[in-house]
Amino acid sequence: MVERPAGAGLLLRVVPPGLYAGRARVLVERAYLVNRRAWLSLVSGFFEPVFFLLSLGYGFGQLVSAVDGVPYPAYVAPALLAASAMNGAIFDATYNLFFKIKYARLYEAVLATPMGPVDIAVGEACWALLRGGLYSAGFLAVMLGFGLVWSPWAVLVLPACLLVALAFAAVGMAATTFMRSWQDFDLVQLLVLPLFLFSTTFYPLSVYPAWLRAVVQWTPLYHAIELTRALTTGHVGWGLLGHVGYFAVMAALGVAVAARRLGRLLTA
Repeated sequence: MVERPAGAGLLLRVVPPGLYAGRARVLVERAYLVNRRAWLSLVSGFFEPVFFLLSLGYGFGQLVSAVDGVPYPAYVAPALLAASAMNGAIFDATYNLFFKIKYARLYEAVLATPMGPVDIAVGEACWALLRGGLYSAGFLAVMLGFGLVWSPWAVLVLPACLLVALAFAAVGMAATTFMRSWQDFDLVQLLVLPLFLFSTTFYPLSVYPAWLRAVVQWTPLYHAIELTRALTTGHVGWGLLGHVGYFAVMAALGVAVAARRLGRLLTA
């Protein structure tokens, strides 16, 4: 009889037996053991937002006094923080997951154990969350060093980034289950790059025409940036709960679709 971990009771009642064993943490542990020998590649993604901050926040920022009453470096930094959470999670949940499914055949071995597709989806999402959280924590330390955190509400920034990372990881995993070859990952870049450039990362929403403004306000990175920017600058209101709810729904749907698709792919 397989021992059930504490705290898994509710989910075990909802998810049918065979799909979830409550042992997703085992996949997180495996990912840690694999990546601890390749730590340089793991942390290399942290430097990209730092370079953007130095080149645009402080370089281009010399030509811009303030945006919405906030000095330009302090305006750009929280947006790059949100982008760090997105990048760290989504690339781990897409490229790495695809390799494990198509080439390493890792999950065929996993399903030979009591674990099921939901364990795989939750475990991989949690690892991608940790990677996104690592990037976010490192960049937040850089922001503190440059004096770009103005509000005590910033203590909630890291939990917010973890939620953002979880949501992007879940959706990235779900999308990866539909990928057929490495060429399909061009679509990931095609989606992530415009999100990074147009989600009010470097300039306010007011510069867009009305129709494009409406499109931007539906994008996930826009909600992430609004959340982190409000917490670091102190412009906090009840509207932030809407951003939190957006990512909670996004994460739940992503994990549900990923688990269902993984079950079909690996048990077909």
